[in-house]
Amino acid sequence: QVQLVESGGGLVQPGGSLRLTCAASGSIFNIYAMGWYRQDPKNQRGLVAGATTGDRADIINYADSVKGRFTISRDHARNTVYLQMNSLMPEDTAIYFCYARVTTQAGTNDYWGQGTQVTVSL
Repeated sequence: QVQLVESGGGLVQPGGSLRLTCAASGSIFNIYAMGWYRQDPKNQRGLVAGATTGDRADIINYADSVKGRFTISRDHARNTVYLQMNSLMPEDTAIYFCYARVTTQAGTNDYWGQGTQVTVSL
């Protein structure tokens, strides 16, 4: 079984920064991709950022709304993904979910974290 544990959410003022961390553990053979989705107060869920393992470096993609403000990175040795969020805006308020596409003895599946709340407000 694979577990994803997130940390780093909280309350921050507009213009502030937060760093989310997600660590995967369990009987992991390989992690093909890791990233972050978010679910806003209207319950709309969408991709924030993803990092897919490439030949030489991770292949990164971002939602248009966070480009230039958020940075995703992975520590492959620690099976961990980070999301550095700068210049936060009230529209970034959401529950942020980590995901990972993981190969175990049972095959390749998608796994999700429990979610961490990010609130951007005065």
